[in-house]
Amino acid sequence: MKYSIIGIIAAVFMIFTAYAATVLDNDNPSNRVHQHLTSRQPNEGCSCRKDELCTHLPLVLIETEGKEIPGEPIVDENNEEIGYTLAQDGSETILAKISVISNENKNHHPSDKPDLQRDIIIRIRGNSSRYYDKKGYLIRLIDEKGEYVDEEMMGMPPHYEWALHGPFLDKSLIRNYMWYNIAGEFMDYAPNVRFCEVILNGQYKGLYVMTETITNGDDCRVNISEPIKGTDKTGYVLRLDRGSHSLIRNIKTFTNYSYRNLQNFDIEYPRSGSLTPELAEAIAQDFSDFEKSLYSYDYDTENYGYFHDINVQSFVDYFIINEFTANYDAGWLSTYIYKDIGGKYNLAVWDFNSSCNNYIDSIISPHRFEMQNCVWYYMLMKDEYFIDRIIRRYRQLRETYLSDEYLENYIDGTIKYLDDAIERNFQVWGYTFDKNLIRPEERNSKSHEHAVKQLKYFIKERGSWMDENIEILTQYGHESKNKKFNH
Repeated sequence: MKYSIIGIIAAVFMIFTAYAATVLDNDNPSNRVHQHLTSRQPNEGCSCRKDELCTHLPLVLIETEGKEIPGEPIVDENNEEIGYTLAQDGSETILAKISVISNENKNHHPSDKPDLQRDIIIRIRGNSSRYYDKKGYLIRLIDEKGEYVDEEMMGMPPHYEWALHGPFLDKSLIRNYMWYNIAGEFMDYAPNVRFCEVILNGQYKGLYVMTETITNGDDCRVNISEPIKGTDKTGYVLRLDRGSHSLIRNIKTFTNYSYRNLQNFDIEYPRSGSLTPELAEAIAQDFSDFEKSLYSYDYDTENYGYFHDINVQSFVDYFIINEFTANYDAGWLSTYIYKDIGGKYNLAVWDFNSSCNNYIDSIISPHRFEMQNCVWYYMLMKDEYFIDRIIRRYRQLRETYLSDEYLENYIDGTIKYLDDAIERNFQVWGYTFDKNLIRPEERNSKSHEHAVKQLKYFIKERGSWMDENIEILTQYGHESKNKKFNH
């Protein structure tokens, strides 16, 4: 009878959400802004300014006044990374200016009056993507005093921090845009995104995706509380990845000490300005208490089970979206987990650049499961109830947001929306089709059209295999496999 009441409630919830999904209108998403469905569509272009760039997409102009943007990787004689380039004054960022032209009622030109104009601090961002010719950037909006200032960005809710993702290895150009938006339809939170074209110091840099970073914010980002002064109480966001250059943000938790997890945790929120050593220690202890409980004999008991600590639906959905896309950085790199004061842990998706068999140095077969080996899922997947939630939720999503029809239409609609911006992008970056950036060589796409076909093929093959094999997951929760973990 364990979980009987929880199971009944979950069943009712699943029936209700399944019914709601049957009336899904793909052309009019109710809770999520999908730029390619809601924004100005491409037209015949400009007849009056043939000597100037004209685009239906938002334009982002960045001026650094000749200063190099820091953050380029530095390697030693063995090609091992030993650090990143810094600004002349030794800081990790430089001061620059940003102009954003994003009036949805007309086409955009570099000479148009900006809809947003601000001073910014900027640096190169990313891990492996720092090594690509097309850089990604972290941008923070500031006022004349140098203080952070929240601004709306291309219709996205106001905030001061944004990431500019430049699709480079992803020759389809759409992975992050597509999967963030789809995840955002059925998860509590996924970063908002908008396509744009970027001009840096007067030089056209191609197609980018302006992206919300995962931090707290009003009416956007993750909904968590600010630190309460004089206490150790705060909402917080943790990142499981390679750690931070800000030492105070790096913490060790139970799974680090017990060697269940060999990656690094850092505190993404609260920011360094309000993060004291005492608060960082309290956050590390709070999260360690959860992990210690998860790895205990009581991990699935009625009084002390993991479901008291986590939003189960969030962990189920995170498993499905990353497993369906074979996005196997998730759960050990680029992994964000957050919790409000007195609340439960939630997961937020991040970085699908390598998903759907786009890893730079390894083939990802569509015929496998992998997420069950990740640090928290290693224990969660020992519970038959949790696995049953995954299977039932997956079946539901295959009728809606993960159906073959929905996904193929989504890809086609996005590509149609991007229109001639694709050609402009590859006028700059098209030389990479002649380079074998991905190994083995035969995995490299030779054109944008080929890259889109590869993406579609993987999705269809993946969905078909998972439909036939999703029940395989039940083995991980079988009593015969987990005797030593159970009373």
